[in-house]
Amino acid sequence: MTDRPPAARDHPVTPDGRYFVVRGRLWRMSDPRLPEDRRAHLVTELMRARRAIAAARRSKDTVAEDEAHAAVDRAKRALGERGQVWWDDGAPDLNRHMARTTPYAAWYAARTT
Repeated sequence: MTDRPPAARDHPVTPDGRYFVVRGRLWRMSDPRLPEDRRAHLVTELMRARRAIAAARRSKDTVAEDEAHAAVDRAKRALGERGQVWWDDGAPDLNRHMARTTPYAAWYAARTT
């Protein structure tokens, strides 16, 4: 994958393109079938919601923080990073699992040695 999302540019991506790895943990990639304009819009919404979380925390507004967390979740689900997996081969979702405890263990070990 040459045109990877910003979060994955500096991190290894599994050979199947489903996850990138940060500090040994798998994080689900966005659905590669999303049209670029839709993906860009959703990323903008995600970043807006993350900024809203920070602002709500600074102002100690728990209602606004809860709303912002919900907006983050909606954006991540629409991107395919949460919820129903975007692949259709029946493979389980290993999001947030340690790479060394998954079927990617050998691949990851080869990258880190």
